[in-house]
Amino acid sequence: MQNISVKDIRNLLQAELLNGSEKWFVQHAIYYNRHDLTQSNTLMFVNKSDAINWKEIDKKGPSLVISDKSSSELKNALENTTVLQVKSIVQAYWKFIEYYRNLFQIPIVALTGTCGKTTTKEMIKHIASKDWNVQASVSSKNEPRQSLPYLTGIDDSTQAAVFELGLGNTGNIKHQCMIYQPTIGIITNIGVHHLDGCKNLEGYIKAKSEIVEGLTEGGTLIINGDDENTKKVPLQTFKGKIITIGIQHQADYKASKIQFTKTGMRFELQMFDKKYSIFVPGYGEHQVYNALAAIAAVKEMGITINNAISRLRTFKPMARHLEFSTGIGECTIVDDTWTNNPTSVEAALKVLDTIGKEKKVILVLGDIKRLGNFEEKYHREIGSMVAQRNIHTLMTIGKRAEDIAKQAIKDGTNADVHIFKDVTGVLDVLKPKLDRDTIVLIKGPMSSRAMIEFANNLKDI
Repeated sequence: MQNISVKDIRNLLQAELLNGSEKWFVQHAIYYNRHDLTQSNTLMFVNKSDAINWKEIDKKGPSLVISDKSSSELKNALENTTVLQVKSIVQAYWKFIEYYRNLFQIPIVALTGTCGKTTTKEMIKHIASKDWNVQASVSSKNEPRQSLPYLTGIDDSTQAAVFELGLGNTGNIKHQCMIYQPTIGIITNIGVHHLDGCKNLEGYIKAKSEIVEGLTEGGTLIINGDDENTKKVPLQTFKGKIITIGIQHQADYKASKIQFTKTGMRFELQMFDKKYSIFVPGYGEHQVYNALAAIAAVKEMGITINNAISRLRTFKPMARHLEFSTGIGECTIVDDTWTNNPTSVEAALKVLDTIGKEKKVILVLGDIKRLGNFEEKYHREIGSMVAQRNIHTLMTIGKRAEDIAKQAIKDGTNADVHIFKDVTGVLDVLKPKLDRDTIVLIKGPMSSRAMIEFANNLKDI
């Protein structure tokens, strides 16, 4: 965080000093009871309803408490704690956010999408970090409450930032964009997820669309021109720059001549009147889309296409993202337990269509969560996808995933189908089927520690 004097903060918020000194500098910022207080020189916003542990705060001092609690409550502060009283904690919070964000005139990329946003974010960070000090969200930790620490992770040494936007409910992306004020936005794709919070697909598309209005004036929006649901995002009033990426249709960044090669994908990028040969580590057509979005973003940030392509070759695919390894009986294990939704399942199956040729294909599929009232519908659709393919064995784990198996059977799959309530007994059935001619896809939710451990056991044995 950029050091800011307590005196400057008091003047900014027009706050009253009730306790302590204002002659020191803040180096960290949190929202009390939402983030852990771990360091000294921390600013914390405290709601009226929050119970304050003054001893804990004082131990980490010097500390700065900003609150709209009553004077009588705030005067319980101890010696090592400075207290600023404001009229409205909400107004003070947003005034500070706006002030802090406007200290930095740097490119800030924000990404949303059903699939690919974490990988694309990591690609952008990987490419840009060769030139710049880049602040980025960690892994897929993209909840709105992480936004304040991520923003204040920017300081005067930061030259660019890239943040993944989390979505659980309508308004989440709008909230995060108000904090980050991104100059570049990316919608990787819009499939089906979080229908419990967004009610239905239309609500989900609307929630993803919040990024459009969340960009700074004159900002750049990068979208997947092939994605049908992204085409439903309203862009009529958007006054910034729109860049399209694609494979199937004409786009500003268009990939063709796509090939699976050892450890990754090769393709030709056509950008206006120029063509480039590209290799990206990681399998699948979806990985090509991720690469296109990342290249387009870093080009807008000021990095040359040739540098982006060169650096992309050394990108290391993320763990549990269609991660290939050797398992029991020298079989091939494909660990895709990072996330689970209908879009990512379809992408994984498409990879197996190519990689699994001449192989005995085994699918181990777990529950898909956060589909609200549409759980049965989308699990059954996956069952139909499975039935259309040459699958040797289908194993489902969990109550919801049972509908995948039932629909696959109904649609006439030739697979040997097994239904399990949990991972107990799966290995006993699976182990005799494993040999060097077998490929096993394990797809489950990141919240299922049992499935993650099961996948690791297959690799470790």
